[in-house]
Amino acid sequence: MASSRVIMTSVVVFLAFIAISEGMSLRSLGVELHCRCIMTESKPIGRHIEKVELIPRNSHCDEVEIIATLKKTGKEVCLDPEAPWVQRVIKKIMANKRR
Repeated sequence: MASSRVIMTSVVVFLAFIAISEGMSLRSLGVELHCRCIMTESKPIGRHIEKVELIPRNSHCDEVEIIATLKKTGKEVCLDPEAPWVQRVIKKIMANKRR
């Protein structure tokens, strides 16, 4: 009975290891399996932004995600796509890309 527990525990640990390492390898390839933004910032922080990443809706997330990286800290902040100032920033970025 003890050996069956050891075998079962070993199998569970092995499967957990495979699941975790598979998830890591997918993330390293740039594949997200869920939405990255749980909460969003709607207060203007435009002057603190270094770069903005726009992630369109996809099979893993039904929301458009806008992730800003802050200048001083490098921290990533999810922006509220409905906030008027965020929409202005996105329009400005899109206009600059067309040039």
